[in-house]
Amino acid sequence: MELRQLRYFVAVAEELNFSRAAARLLIAGPSLSQQIKALERDLGVRLFDRDRRSVTLTPAGSTLLPQVRDLLARADDLERRAGALSGSEPVRLGYVNWLPPDLTARTSAVAQVHVDAWVAPSHAQAARVADGSLDLAVCWVRAGDLERLGLVAELIGADRLYAVTTGDDTGEVPARGTAVLVDADTASWSSWNAYAEQLARDTGARAVHVSDGGITGPAFFDHVRHSERPVVNSPKGQTSPLPPDLVRRPVVAPEIYWTWSVVRRADEARPAVLAVVDALCATLADLGIHGPDAWLPEGDPHRR
Repeated sequence: MELRQLRYFVAVAEELNFSRAAARLLIAGPSLSQQIKALERDLGVRLFDRDRRSVTLTPAGSTLLPQVRDLLARADDLERRAGALSGSEPVRLGYVNWLPPDLTARTSAVAQVHVDAWVAPSHAQAARVADGSLDLAVCWVRAGDLERLGLVAELIGADRLYAVTTGDDTGEVPARGTAVLVDADTASWSSWNAYAEQLARDTGARAVHVSDGGITGPAFFDHVRHSERPVVNSPKGQTSPLPPDLVRRPVVAPEIYWTWSVVRRADEARPAVLAVVDALCATLADLGIHGPDAWLPEGDPHRR
């Protein structure tokens, strides 16, 4: 049982609708349903009665709801008190799948950084910063979203993406000769889909629509095996080991990049939060994103 699952339980109990609760929590509906079922297994009781038209709390769910709310409130208070004892409120940092490897070394001298355990997509983490659930997030974000949410983004890192294919050829492949996957699950893949569709429009890469979450993992490798073209890898699979029957190929003409930003609220004034941003962005190396052959999508806040 995790605090995250208890927060999911409260959201569903308040909405009495899994779709609305999932939208509120910024996660996919099937993922929310699976987490609630896992919580029910851990507790040994059924929390909700569900059919096609309605969701209602069971007697056990109604009994536990106020206790869960109290537990979550005490957990939040404990975190605040721990921050006070350490001399400063913790800076809450969310992320997608990448953080600077030297995060602690960079920030330990300026603030107590609490890395949030809820790993969520870029658009979800940016929204959590906007609503105050997080102080900072490392994510991919577009300039329009920054303006809409009242956020500011500072460049912190970048990945040069590559293509994955069958065979033995590890030579360069032009972007127009690649395929890029677009997933139907927009709750999980909204940011990647926007990036992938822009890549296809700008370079001539072929957009391939899927509905199995195959942007990463074994399903991605299966898509590669059935593709006539090398398939562009997503940042979430950037460091994943490849099966022995697949190889990486550098993408050129153009070289394609994905940026990572540290995102904060535009009106943020707390010294600890601003100090963490400064520490994370100090002495940033040349990331290659402004090279003559580099490509960033329109709307990327770091595109020149």
